[in-house]
Amino acid sequence: MNGQTPVFVMNTGPERQSGRKAQTSNIQAAKIVADVIRTCLGPKAMLKMILDPMGGILLTNDGNAILREIDVAHPAAKNMIDLSRTQDEEVGDGTTSVIILAGEILGQSLPLLERSIHPVVIISAFNKALKEALEIVNRVSIPIDTNNEQEMLALIKTSVGTKFVVRWSDLMCKLALQAVQTVMRDEDGIKTVDIKRYARVEKVPGGEIEQSTVLNGVMLNKDVTHPAMRRRIANPRVILLDCPLEYKKGESQTNMELSKEEDWAARRRSRKNSLDLAQHYLQKAGVSVLRRVRKSDNNRVARAVGATIVNRVEDLRESDVGTGCGLFHVDKLGDDYFAFLTECKNPRACTILLRGPSKDILNEIDRNLADAMSVARNVIFNPRLHQARTIEGVEAWAVRAVADSMEVIPRTLIQNAGGNAIRALTELRAKHAVGEHTWGINGDTGKIVDMKSYGLFESASVKAARVLLRVDDVVQARRQDKEAQGNAGPPPEELQGMEG
Repeated sequence: MNGQTPVFVMNTGPERQSGRKAQTSNIQAAKIVADVIRTCLGPKAMLKMILDPMGGILLTNDGNAILREIDVAHPAAKNMIDLSRTQDEEVGDGTTSVIILAGEILGQSLPLLERSIHPVVIISAFNKALKEALEIVNRVSIPIDTNNEQEMLALIKTSVGTKFVVRWSDLMCKLALQAVQTVMRDEDGIKTVDIKRYARVEKVPGGEIEQSTVLNGVMLNKDVTHPAMRRRIANPRVILLDCPLEYKKGESQTNMELSKEEDWAARRRSRKNSLDLAQHYLQKAGVSVLRRVRKSDNNRVARAVGATIVNRVEDLRESDVGTGCGLFHVDKLGDDYFAFLTECKNPRACTILLRGPSKDILNEIDRNLADAMSVARNVIFNPRLHQARTIEGVEAWAVRAVADSMEVIPRTLIQNAGGNAIRALTELRAKHAVGEHTWGINGDTGKIVDMKSYGLFESASVKAARVLLRVDDVVQARRQDKEAQGNAGPPPEELQGMEG
């Protein structure tokens, strides 16, 4: 054995799959994840009821909301769930479609692997198919005027049409468009739409869904700090302070000499009295105060009223005062008091007030509204709507597999609507073969229809998936607690006995 290279053997504890077995396992895991939400596609989508670890109930047909509540162990399944999360963050809509499409593409690649076609060749063909698909999208897409409210509402309605809020689709589309247009900024030709930071959704149980609205300003879950302060001020001057108004604490070595018991009691109340004293003078001057506002809310108020956040009272200047608010008032909604800064002249932030009968319904409306706002944002960045070459050699099989996979979306829509998939797909292929690319599937009836007359438009934002074919080895480096204890050696008592 001297002079020979040592051989390192992997621990037998971790589970390992390699070669064709690993690829087949990844494909099967991806298809299972896709099958979980397959019935959640289209206007006739079914709902999923999920019980979360905290005992709450999630009732939704949103693909990303369903998958993020599912606990999976297979790495390929986790990759699919991450794909849905990425789709939701980047595009907003299409989380269900992208998972179904990715699962179908991987399923179509399995026969190619069985024909001994190398995964690298298949991936290369997939990339060519993606490039060709993007060129087709750019070729058949049409420009849209983002200033035309009717065209924008028709586009956003496509996203809302398959959601829980389809009954209130007109209202939700207007809310989404108004919120996006409020926070949108165009400076030197650079457009910015920061929905997460400056378009906050406040969900207040009670009332009717029709009472939901986009405020021309900001709403805070706060009440004034003193009961004598005014709860309604027209054309207020707004000051934002990020500093305390109480007296500063003394040093740790401060010495105080108290001769009376009353002085000691007064000292104990000094900190509270210092705050009460500040409130007294503010109330006496006719100033209404909201205390401990979150930093994110402070930033939105600053953008809405034109104020500047000040960190020291001594640094306050006239230019820091916000004068863009038309009305400040405090009202009670449900069980809480809310402060409103509305009728702003040029708000660059807004609050979307959602009303509804229960928290579960409000949460679902919030998810649907977020998708609608994301679609409106994408159209502003890429104002186009979308309504062949031949490849020879081995790659042609993979490209044909991608083409077949694309039919999973219309096929699933037909199946969920209870239609005849074979007949409808045959009619749809015939329409597309003669260049009528605007024909698609009516998700309510399962029959083909011209999307121009049907009024269904889709944003040209890319909805693509990365496949898992390049993986040929899966190692789950997990060991059971008993195995870990067994490899750790004997307990200390046995060691002491051995030493004796």
